[in-house]
Amino acid sequence: MSTKCKYDGKQSFDQVKSQIRVTIQTALYGNNVELVKTVSQAHHLAKNSPGTIELTGIPVYEPEKLGLQEGTNALLFNDGTAFGRCAAARKIVGEPNVDVTEYSGLIREAIYKTRYQKMYHGEALVGLDPEFMIKAHLILPENHENILYSWLLNFQYINEKYAEMYKASTEIPEGDIIIFADPDWSHPDHPYGLTFFDPEHNCAVLLGMKYFGEYKKGTLTLAWGTAARNGYAACHGGLKRYNLEDKKFTIAAFGLSGSGKSTITHAKHDNKYDVTVLHDDAFIVDIENKTSVALEPTYFDKTADYPMDCEDNKYILTTQNNGAIMYDDGKVYPVTEDIRNGNGRAIKSKLWTKNRVDRLEEPVDALFWIMKDPTLPPVLKVNGADLGSSMGATLATFRTSAERLAKGVDPNQLVAEPYANPFRTYPLSIDYGLFKTLIADGVDCYIINTGEFMDKKVTPKITLGIIESIVENRAKFKKWEPFEEFEIMEIEGFEADLKDDDYRKAFMTNFFKRIQFVESRQTDKNGVDALPSEALKSLYHIISQLNSFEGKEERQAV
Repeated sequence: MSTKCKYDGKQSFDQVKSQIRVTIQTALYGNNVELVKTVSQAHHLAKNSPGTIELTGIPVYEPEKLGLQEGTNALLFNDGTAFGRCAAARKIVGEPNVDVTEYSGLIREAIYKTRYQKMYHGEALVGLDPEFMIKAHLILPENHENILYSWLLNFQYINEKYAEMYKASTEIPEGDIIIFADPDWSHPDHPYGLTFFDPEHNCAVLLGMKYFGEYKKGTLTLAWGTAARNGYAACHGGLKRYNLEDKKFTIAAFGLSGSGKSTITHAKHDNKYDVTVLHDDAFIVDIENKTSVALEPTYFDKTADYPMDCEDNKYILTTQNNGAIMYDDGKVYPVTEDIRNGNGRAIKSKLWTKNRVDRLEEPVDALFWIMKDPTLPPVLKVNGADLGSSMGATLATFRTSAERLAKGVDPNQLVAEPYANPFRTYPLSIDYGLFKTLIADGVDCYIINTGEFMDKKVTPKITLGIIESIVENRAKFKKWEPFEEFEIMEIEGFEADLKDDDYRKAFMTNFFKRIQFVESRQTDKNGVDALPSEALKSLYHIISQLNSFEGKEERQAV
């Protein structure tokens, strides 16, 4: 077995125990807990849960391949105020001001208050290849069956095939992932709810959280942490392989929701290429052999990207926070546009991607940090592992509708989100070192700006064209004066001329924000995310070169 939930004695239990884990794991065995054994059973429960809307106009495509019965329709369930993840609700064991004794009591009380409720227990697998598979458990109250059903679909529900695969999978010296949830919980000290993680012991509680994305990313949070502790780079991004006539070329694109990573991953390029997709959101890369494993079978996509009459909608399994409409055929369909609220979502079947695999043997050839810094040109090539990983650690972007922000947080402020992964529960230096190793071992590093460059939009057509030229080895990069480490591709209408005073000042201002972010890691949260001195040195070297260039330009002007 890959991870542990059953033990052969005290010694094996001692390897994974903690106060939080024992508290949560004990809840699995209550006499008010029912194990949901199949995804078909979960669908039946969700369909009959109060408030569910059966989308009779969207029959599940090839349901027998998904463990569902013929005639199964997609389901819609809507939440209330919240329709995004809330970082402000997160508390992590080991971080400052997180008193385990205090939170243990709060968690015990939350579990106790569910004793008069029927609870459902679901089991799924995270990781789709015997190289890396973790069993995960979710326990939550009756009347929240749609969350459980979507969770079983989002990860790999356990059937005979995957039970055998898991049984033969590589052993990981960690406990199963265990998550206890009560979406109806409330507490005056936690107005946004509480998502509490004990990452070293693979357990969490999600309290007062109704939005399904909290359950998806909460599970991935623990799985990514397990991967990082066991020699894998945890990747919040998309990975695809181009199968060219004379070679194969694999790219990994890292970005937040709405950055374009799914667009890049699923782009068909006018059918110019034979393309193989690993996943568009969650995977891991083995640092030693560079192989990649997908963590999820399905896709959790924004529905607004697909019009109501889009052919791709036939792959919808569940939708969240969408409108509904009845056509004159008497059937109910989703309103995929964000009219009811922002961030409408759908889980789409694995069958949506015809050329999908769960593991790639070929090493990654290039990684792309997807940013929305308006002072960055559409693409830069980064030379040097220190700077390449440092730029990933200061990935600059804007907040998205997938996030529920606390009061006072400016959604329009440019922020750094290291490696596009706001779900990290381990020191940032671990990711820095893992990605630095990948780049040092020969993986090319690029930055692509999918936002605006100095008020001019970088369109998906431009971005995809850049990637195609890199894949085909016809991209023409040249040194971006005055930098030794940056190369630039000339693109008409996107001239990044550092001789221009206004542009140079804007670039320097935003680049300094990266330096300030890295410097702040030395003290924020008692320095848990402090980076090696080489990271800061590589960023300051860029500013040094720019200052020398500025002085040279001024002397020439005189």
